[in-house]
Formats: sequence, structure tokens, C-alpha cells
Amino acid sequence: MVTLVREQTAIIAAWPLRDDTRAAAQARQLTRGALTALGIDAESVDDAVLMVSELVSNAVLYGDAPFELVLRSKQDELYIEVLDMGIINPVVRTAGVEEEHGRGLGIVLDLSEGRCGCRHGAAYSTRQAHGKAVWFAIPVSCEVSLPRLSGDAA
Repeated sequence: MVTLVREQTAIIAAWPLRDDTRAAAQARQLTRGALTALGIDAESVDDAVLMVSELVSNAVLYGDAPFELVLRSKQDELYIEVLDMGIINPVVRTAGVEEEHGRGLGIVLDLSEGRCGCRHGAAYSTRQAHGKAVWFAIPVSCEVSLPRLSGDAA
């Protein structure tokens, strides 16, 4: 289920994610479908899918459920957030050659060209839950058209 919410100038799509290791696959599928439907170019879609996968994997490994994937459109950027209910901020680190983990946030930092971060606040689909959102932004060079919400004035 997707929740659409109008907030000032942004339209938000928020999906609750599984609370297990299958959450990353779910988030990749949701991201690819949504960005493709919005007309985002294929290279940006591929980069966003990889970044989402890294953020969701981190949330499952180090955060607390429930998890949520959020897409926000604002001006000339599309913000993609992965929320979890943990309170500890993620830290970019340098992984050793033999280490299996520790590269995800570095990948997000590189692919987003530094347009990424972390914020604390309420989840979108369940306003009662509070935690952190790790996010990145991708530029959009065209008008992102989202469906009209029922009840919107013409």
C-alpha cells in the first residue's frame, strides 16, 4: 500500500517495508517502479536503486523496525528516504579490502554527489512512530508529474 500525502509544495509517497532481509529487494522494486513511472532517466534510476538498497540494508542491520521508504518531490530534486525507528546516526567509514561491510554510505555519498544526510522525526505512514531518516537526493531535469490526490481542487 502506498500513502500519498500533500505537504506544502511536496508530494510524498510512503511505503512500509518488510522488517527482515527481504526489505532491500522490496525497496529496490518499489524505487525502480516509481522512478520509471515518473520518467526519470535510466542511469539515475539505476543509481537510486543501488543507493536505496544500501540504505535499507543498513536500516535492517543497524536500525529498528518498522522501516519505511519515502519519495518526496521538491523543486528540481527528488528526495528518497529510508526511515527506521533507531536513534543512532549512521557514520561513513572506510572499509578494509577484506571487509564485507562498511562501503554502503560511501557509495551513497559518491553517487548522490554529497546530496545526502540524516534527519530525525516522525514516520510518514504512521505519525506516532519516531526515528531517523537517511536520505539522498537526485536531480530531476523535467517536471515530475504525480497523480492528483482525490479531493484536490482543479
